[in-house]
Amino acid sequence: MSNSPISRFLGDSPGRVIVKLLFLSFVVGVLLSALDLHPLDLFDGMVSFIRRLWNLGFEALGQLGGYFLLGAVVVIPVWAVLRLMSIGRRS
Repeated sequence: MSNSPISRFLGDSPGRVIVKLLFLSFVVGVLLSALDLHPLDLFDGMVSFIRRLWNLGFEALGQLGGYFLLGAVVVIPVWAVLRLMSIGRRS
């Protein structure tokens, strides 16, 4: 692996990063399709959330904490697995 600024920024060669991103995009696309989720649905959900947050005001802050916890249930284990996998590659 070269030490070009682009490779350092991307963490790998541009070609490998593109292949990895294409593969992950395909896998996530299959999963979202299996769950019958579509990009516009996700975008509409975010817009709806922002509207509800605006309309509810401070009451929504409690709901916001619930969203953080719900997201953390997915994000923290994924992050931990990715970190463990990267430690294994360095050894």
